[in-house]
Amino acid sequence: MSAWKYYPKVVHWHFTEAEPFQNMSKVLTLSRKKKALALMQANRLSEAKSLYADICRSDARDAEAWFMLGAVNGQLGLFDETIACCHRVLAIQPRHADAHYNLAQALLHQRRPEEAMVSYREVLRLDPNYMGAYINLGTLLQGKRQLDEAVGCFQEALRRQPQNADAHYNLGNALRAQGKYTAAVESYRAALRIQPRNSGIRYNLANTLNDQGLHDAALASYRETLRWQSDYVDAHNNLLFALNYSAVHKPEEVFTEHQRWAERHGAAFSAPHYANIPDPERRLRVGYLSPDFRQHSVASFIEPLLAAHDPAAVETVCYADLRQSDAVTARIQGLAARWRPITNLSHEQVTELVRADGIDILVDLAGHTGDNRLLVFARKPAPVQATYLGYPNTTGLPAVGYRLTDAWADPPGQTEHLYTETLIRLPHGFLCYQPPADAPSVAPLPAGTAGHVTFGSFNALTKMNGDVLATWAGILRAVPGSRLILKNMVLRDPATCERYREFFAKEEISFDRVELIGWVSSPAEHMALYHRLDLALDTFPYNGTTTTCEALWMGVPVITLAGRVHAGRVGVSLLSQVGLTEFIATDPDDYAARAVRWANDLEGLAHLRAGLRERMAASPLCDGASFARDVEQAYREMWRKWCAQSRTY
Repeated sequence: MSAWKYYPKVVHWHFTEAEPFQNMSKVLTLSRKKKALALMQANRLSEAKSLYADICRSDARDAEAWFMLGAVNGQLGLFDETIACCHRVLAIQPRHADAHYNLAQALLHQRRPEEAMVSYREVLRLDPNYMGAYINLGTLLQGKRQLDEAVGCFQEALRRQPQNADAHYNLGNALRAQGKYTAAVESYRAALRIQPRNSGIRYNLANTLNDQGLHDAALASYRETLRWQSDYVDAHNNLLFALNYSAVHKPEEVFTEHQRWAERHGAAFSAPHYANIPDPERRLRVGYLSPDFRQHSVASFIEPLLAAHDPAAVETVCYADLRQSDAVTARIQGLAARWRPITNLSHEQVTELVRADGIDILVDLAGHTGDNRLLVFARKPAPVQATYLGYPNTTGLPAVGYRLTDAWADPPGQTEHLYTETLIRLPHGFLCYQPPADAPSVAPLPAGTAGHVTFGSFNALTKMNGDVLATWAGILRAVPGSRLILKNMVLRDPATCERYREFFAKEEISFDRVELIGWVSSPAEHMALYHRLDLALDTFPYNGTTTTCEALWMGVPVITLAGRVHAGRVGVSLLSQVGLTEFIATDPDDYAARAVRWANDLEGLAHLRAGLRERMAASPLCDGASFARDVEQAYREMWRKWCAQSRTY
């Protein structure tokens, strides 16, 4: 659930030492300007502003003094004053490219991107070699999804300055947004040849390699990023996330890496005193913190819980760290007793907000996925803290006391040593799924009219390692005429598709039997693609979650492989809740055998398909009310334990 983070490079304020004008008043000496510039460079900005303002009062036609005053105001965050200064400059010197550039910067800070773009274009009209304007204009174009123009902007910058690392880097970001992942990798590597120690470039390279399913290369790039910048929290987060996909690293190694993350980034904080009243039976104030209260996999599972919480037992507060809101956000906001936007708040500010809200139990819904706030949890703003849902592994943080799971995903005695948290096993399953309201009806078994069986997987390429693909190829060989459909956004990239063609060719599978789908226009269209599948194939050692639930809702059973750890046992939990244990395999050979056996039982598949949605709807997997009672009981157990241990109780 993951959702990976990509940072554009923005060139900031431009200021230079000004040359004196010939018509400058005698009292406006070059030494005063040098003094003002020295103050500015020493970060004594208020003093620099005062001196530049005095120079401007002495000579209202001194364009360079107005320009520098505007730059100081920009550094101080006084963007209205910056804009006014830039206009004064341009009234005197309309072709002053740097003033147009700083005007664009100030407009950008005021969230006036359309006007900023006009100013950046004017900069480039006046000075076609102005690299900062190319980079910032291209970044704005990318933000507006004008990707072809953005790519053209960065390419023009590189035509003029081929060794500009920022332009290569931003070109990589724009190409990735276009779905040209292989070309993006080439751009990042070109940037690294110029700036080999730039950890931001290497981080985005690692993310893109990971998206493509190039797992070993991604891990190497994350580790190299951390070698150059050991405190790069996001790179370390993504390294941990990527390790969950690994079929090579032992679970104990992955656990140790999570502990290393906590020691490096989250160990410097001490637990504060809490004012929470330690009454074990009172109404609890529970906070949910997430960047994914939106159209996202997490929302499909947290929304039914929020909707079914008993307000007499639990008061819910949602801390929303959102880059963009949507209709799902509005629904979730309506379910929360309190809604706290925290996107622009620091970790310290969020910590104080949680404490001020008097949260009894704070629940992390992100783990080590993108935009997480684990460093808030490290500060322990609530007396009881838990992690749930968004990440299939431990946080590694001693400050997080509990993790919600179940006995299928974490069998007793099998995984406890891999968590720093205490496991709380919910009795009927750790997930409750809310199907999309616009999902189409279940269609008849497609093999009945197609004349062949169609397997499929709509999971991320990061989960499709060589062992998984080889197992799928073996299934295709064992079921003559069968087809395989793979769907993932990264399959928009022709070079990535070619890599899959080459793989199946080596497995002696004609590629007309494998269809790659990269993008569809809407969630409803995505769900309708399940009409084409007879049987879905889960990934391992990292199972699907939302993809499995979607397939089941559309009448498509899923073959899964029971792994050793939580990430590889989510399929066991989901299928067990629906009563489809005959689709759970114990090893890759058993996985293939079950897939082949069901492919040869079309009558059984058709019968199962016809009633699977109703079966799922009646199962614990879709019973929000019972699930909420189980979660509330778990919270009550956590709270009673804290109360019993509290010194003030």
